[in-house]
Amino acid sequence: MVKYCTNEETTMRLERERKEIVTFGRKLLASGLTAGTGGNLSIVNRKKNLVAITPSGVDYLEMSPEDVVLVGMEGGPVERSRYKPSSELLFHQALYRRREDIQAIVHTHSVYATTLATLGWEIPAFHYLVAYSGKKVPLAAYATFGSERLARNVADAIGENNAVLMGSHGVVTVGPTLAKAFEAAEIIEYVARVYYLAKNLGEPTILSDEEMDKVIEKFRAYGQRTKSTGVG
Repeated sequence: MVKYCTNEETTMRLERERKEIVTFGRKLLASGLTAGTGGNLSIVNRKKNLVAITPSGVDYLEMSPEDVVLVGMEGGPVERSRYKPSSELLFHQALYRRREDIQAIVHTHSVYATTLATLGWEIPAFHYLVAYSGKKVPLAAYATFGSERLARNVADAIGENNAVLMGSHGVVTVGPTLAKAFEAAEIIEYVARVYYLAKNLGEPTILSDEEMDKVIEKFRAYGQRTKSTGVG
């Protein structure tokens, strides 16, 4: 049985995480990565063993930090809330349990990534930006949304990658921060669009594993300034 805390004890726990989810929820709409109340976002706080996740069916433009639901790594809400957590809570929890490096998750129904997912296609290393995921964007087998089976499929399919297509459903991206997971969602939607267009014209050239290893390594330092010279 869940033991709820009093309002005084729970006032804006994980305040930073909740505010960040509201901010990036609005960015999901502005970027065209989702429409209406589709998709969901979460951030894990591993020290407190809590996950902040978007509520189910709430308009991103009307969502407040207080509306973001707190849940445990296992099970449901840990405080009283007027909203239920996202219907996809189970695969968020499964991904956090599967990989310690995952700190935030973005799930969208972006048009081109979802189109490829309905075709049952992975995204191979046809473009160097696929490295935002890894050496490919794998495909998780379809299962009913919100189900334990879907959670297992997504967690099993992602491997060491930062993105996974969900068969006949959408796409999930992960990262060390919500900003990084969101960036991956934007880039994967871009490469999905290019891959779709390229497949309409022919067969794209696939980059080698060796080349993708080089790109992945370069991405680790991309955009960072060196401490010694300050040169970007």
